[in-house]
Formats: sequence, C-alpha cells, structure tokens
Amino acid sequence: MLPPTPAASQNRPRTIVLLLAHADDETAAGPALARYAREGVQVQMIIVTDGSGGSGTQTYLQRPDSGPVGDALVTARADEARCAATTLGARDPILLGFPDGKLGDYLGDRSLMTRLTDRIAKEIERLQPDVVVTWGPDGGTGHPDHRIVSNIATQLFRFGAPGMPERLFYMYLPIEMFRLANPQRGEPPLLFPQAKYFTVKVPFTPADLDAAVQTMACHRTQFGAEAMQRFRPARDRVWNGAVSFVPASPSLSGDDLFRK
Repeated sequence: MLPPTPAASQNRPRTIVLLLAHADDETAAGPALARYAREGVQVQMIIVTDGSGGSGTQTYLQRPDSGPVGDALVTARADEARCAATTLGARDPILLGFPDGKLGDYLGDRSLMTRLTDRIAKEIERLQPDVVVTWGPDGGTGHPDHRIVSNIATQLFRFGAPGMPERLFYMYLPIEMFRLANPQRGEPPLLFPQAKYFTVKVPFTPADLDAAVQTMACHRTQFGAEAMQRFRPARDRVWNGAVSFVPASPSLSGDDLFRK
C-alpha cells in the first residue's frame, strides 16, 4: 500500500495534474495516466492553448493535411480533449484558451507571460495536486509552447507556489514513436535526455495501453487514420511496458509517481 500523502490524509483522492500546452499532449504519458485513473487517482488535464494553430506534436507525428481551421478547429480540439479525458478516465479538461503557437509572443503582448503564469498558478492552488506532470524543458518535441509551459511549472515548483507539490515530473514522447512516425528523419536532435535521467518508470497493463491508444484516436485533427494504422501494430514496442519520467527533483526514483 502506498504511504498516505497530504491529500489522501484529507480524505480526498490522490490527484495528478497534467499541465499541457495542447490537447493531445497527454499522449506522451497516456498508458500511465490510464493506469492511475483506473486505480482511482483523480487525473486532471489543464490545457493552456486553444489549439487554433493545430501544431501540437505534428512536427514528428504528422497531422492530416486537411481539416477544420480557425474557430472550427478550436471547437474540434476542445471536443477532442473532452473525448480523450473520458477515454482515459480523467476529469473534464480545464481549457485556458491562450493563443496556440504564440505563448512566447512578448513583443505582441507584453502582459501575456504574466497573465499565463498567474492563471496556471491559480489553477494549481485551487486543485492542490499531489503530482504535476508536464513537458521537459526541451518541450519534448522542441515546440516553443511546450517549453514555456514546462518553464512555468518549474518556476512554480522552485518558488514553492501555493498548491504546487514536491512531485513534478517531466514527460517525453517515447523515442520509438519519433522513429516510427518519421523513419527517414529518425529522432529529433538535441531533445531526448540521456537514459540516466529517466529515474521513474511507471508500468501499466495491456488494458491501460488500449485506453491510451484509444485516447490518441480521439484527436482526429492531429492523428489521421493512416498514422493510427501505422502506430497500432507497434504500440507495444513504443512504450515497452512502462512510461518513463524525469523528476524535477533528482532524489526521486522508482516505479510510482506517488512515492520514492
């Protein structure tokens, strides 16, 4: 049995918050999230952008060439986020609606970073999670929005912001996913950390993997039928039985996000 956390001692479920730039970012940790939701953990996604840029992880996991754009894409991606949450067993996602692909637009909006940091901090304080999961400082795919969201999470962690737990973890798309999606390009340069940093590896069941793949299929504007067809037969190889995380605190290791 896991040792009680502060949240558990207050008679509420253990809580994981995923701090994400885009709907579909949860793909990186999907099987582990499905496992925790199945075990009764409260999984809550905070999705920072409105998805209007449609850029998510498609640099390497190609999106369909045609589909909704503008406001129609915003609506579609919100629906896809809700579909993904339901499929994972998570709560309804919190959609902050900041502009997709423009989180670092300091010259265009000098108050944006302050407003974004404040909004995320208030959600974390309200939710009081036991664990926060976000992209690594490299953004996982190099996407600027991913990097900024990760940096804000790290800022709140290091500051000791109200509600921010000691357990902050960085997620990464499995390197096999990059290789599968783009065999000619292979893995992205200067993004994937050395193996020694992945000190937390969370195992999952075949049913959890099924849920994760079904969750990916929710994101129809991002993962086309052809991409899913290529991915499904290779899914066991992609995650290889566990989801690996890099903890923000080097002292954390093991096979569970909730204990050392």
